[in-house]
Amino acid sequence: MFRRRTALSVSLAAGLLAAVPLLTACGSDAHPGAAAIVDGKRITVAQLQAKVKDVREAQGRSAQGAQLVASTGRLSLATLNGMIFDRVLERGARQAGVTVHRDGVQKWRSAAEERAGGGARLKAMWLQQGIAPDEIDATVRNQLLLDGLAKKIGADRGSPQGQQKLADALATTSRAMGIDVNPRFGKWNDKQVILGQAKDPWITKAPAARQQA
Repeated sequence: MFRRRTALSVSLAAGLLAAVPLLTACGSDAHPGAAAIVDGKRITVAQLQAKVKDVREAQGRSAQGAQLVASTGRLSLATLNGMIFDRVLERGARQAGVTVHRDGVQKWRSAAEERAGGGARLKAMWLQQGIAPDEIDATVRNQLLLDGLAKKIGADRGSPQGQQKLADALATTSRAMGIDVNPRFGKWNDKQVILGQAKDPWITKAPAARQQA
């Protein structure tokens, strides 16, 4: 499925930055200041704001800044979706014995940069998807964890059946983590492993630059 941060290719809904709801420090009554609780640990509104700000500042430095902002209008929702999913994937991969090393990340990224036409071009492509330059290595690592998990459980990501098998495995992990989202951002769907209205759940960004297995 993350081709959707499953398929992890996240296509964020269009809209202007001004249309993004203002985030405040107050969380739900049960979890003040929290955007979500995942496996008993908080993702704070401040952490979410910092990631959104990082992306917006990077987009602002681009010559296509206005277009980038318009194409990632629901950035806060998509970012929180990714932050929660990252924790689910991390736990699922760890339980399956899947590990990713830095040299693997660098190899994948180098191949992606070559396909994209250079490092600057790859950064620009992922910035269009709401990924800041300093988050690229983490995104690549997640992609490798997802691929490794799929291989470990015998899920062919190229087939609908394989995608469903992978989704089912992640859904089982998600349910075990007791994910509780601040109602302001919607509700986490354990079955689909996605946050409410986030259109696309999983990781593969910039598919044209993806390293072939």
